[in-house]
Amino acid sequence: MKFDGRKALRVRMDHKQSVNLMGSDGTWRRSCVLLDVSQSGAKIEVEGTLDVLQAKEFFMLLSSTGLAYRRCELVWIDGTMAGVHFINADKKKPKAHAESAAQSK
Repeated sequence: MKFDGRKALRVRMDHKQSVNLMGSDGTWRRSCVLLDVSQSGAKIEVEGTLDVLQAKEFFMLLSSTGLAYRRCELVWIDGTMAGVHFINADKKKPKAHAESAAQSK
């Protein structure tokens, strides 16, 4: 279902889906609730302070063991809600490859 003028299809969660955010260096962790999700990002409601999200990049742990996760970057914050974009490692590699090719010229 598309809503909010988004490019990617988003799925609204009918039941509260608890997930955790964790700093990429592992120094902080926040509980949150997944409100909706798409292939490219998600909308979450964060419990506690949002000051740690200023790191801009972090992990969303989808399982209690941390074996299922997505690498994220902060897009927006509004009160206790935040929007995150999932970082896809495959998309970053060509950019780095293109930069190294440009430098070698």
